[in-house]
Amino acid sequence: MRPKIALLYIDAGGGHRAAATALCEVIREQQRPWDVEMISIQDLLDPIDFIREHTGIRFQDVYNLMLQRGWTLGTAQLIPLMHLVIRLNQRKVEDVVLRHWRGNRPDMVVSLVPHHNRALITTLDQAWPGTPFVTVLTDIADYPPHFWIEPLKQHVICGSEMAARQARALGIPADRVLRSSGMILSPKFYHPLNLDRRAERMRRGLHPDLPTGLVLFGGEGSTEMLRIAKAMNLVNGGVQLIFLCGRNQALADRLRAMQPHIPMFVQGFTREVPHYMELADFFIGKPGPGSISEALSKRLPVIVQSNAWTMAHERYNAEWVEQLGVGLVVRNFATELPGAIERLLAPGNYERFLARASEMRNSAVYEIPDMLANILSSAPPHSSGMPLPLAMAPR
Repeated sequence: MRPKIALLYIDAGGGHRAAATALCEVIREQQRPWDVEMISIQDLLDPIDFIREHTGIRFQDVYNLMLQRGWTLGTAQLIPLMHLVIRLNQRKVEDVVLRHWRGNRPDMVVSLVPHHNRALITTLDQAWPGTPFVTVLTDIADYPPHFWIEPLKQHVICGSEMAARQARALGIPADRVLRSSGMILSPKFYHPLNLDRRAERMRRGLHPDLPTGLVLFGGEGSTEMLRIAKAMNLVNGGVQLIFLCGRNQALADRLRAMQPHIPMFVQGFTREVPHYMELADFFIGKPGPGSISEALSKRLPVIVQSNAWTMAHERYNAEWVEQLGVGLVVRNFATELPGAIERLLAPGNYERFLARASEMRNSAVYEIPDMLANILSSAPPHSSGMPLPLAMAPR
């Protein structure tokens, strides 16, 4: 009988689903003898989503709305409050998840979601003791406490040395802390495209030879992109920009309505991000782990912003960019971006940033299935017993 792998994701931002989908795709490509089921934690918890009950907006969509509108000031204070609310609803969450495990026995659970891993681990152990649980961070580092890594029996797959150190510091045994070479990326980012960059730029109304920046703020876009466009159109910086606006159609419309002084191409939601990155020379955006990692996979030096409006759990990513020497960090795109682009493209600077970006070797999506196979092979076989009735399950 083929082992059943439960893969949990959430649609708060695009990175969790994208990572889960990419992992599933590679598992199929590698012809692993597993049945993989992708499970939305939001769908699972919809019946007890108190935010949806009182506002009509799902818990995950609140996050997406914050990203679109730029309502991200104060997330360092908001996250502990959110965790308090989750803890107050812990019993309800555990009841729902325990009921799911009892009716859907997995051979292994792989979580690509934050915040809920304590409930997921404890209820899995109640329903099916000994079933391996794996947390795969889709952030470059954890944002403790209770964000990604819980000090419970599990394996943790980390895409950076910082995350691995955090896991060990929380008491996860060293042999259960597994190190991948980076974030999970879609296999599309590994496929050579062999584009005629000059022709592809011209086809989109861009100059064939001007330095080209790609502006991307995840799948939901951000009003910050409008401020970037305005800032760059106030100067004659000798560059051009590609804007990928994601699902933010209102933003795309406002950008297209501008009368720019520099060449600009605006694209709404697209699944061809690797294609547009091939047309660019550098990346501009928020310090999201997925976007940064995608840019570096395409050898693009990055310019990111980090300030009080940056999501608290993404601030370390800006430090990581500086530590690796793969780009620049600014505090305010509106006032500092033209100067940052000038520094990035200065003779000697760009070549150095490009060399550092080119040294990055991230094959995480191809490494993680091997890690999961090793964990699965060392797990105890299923017992023949039935799970405890819900009312008898220990707490």
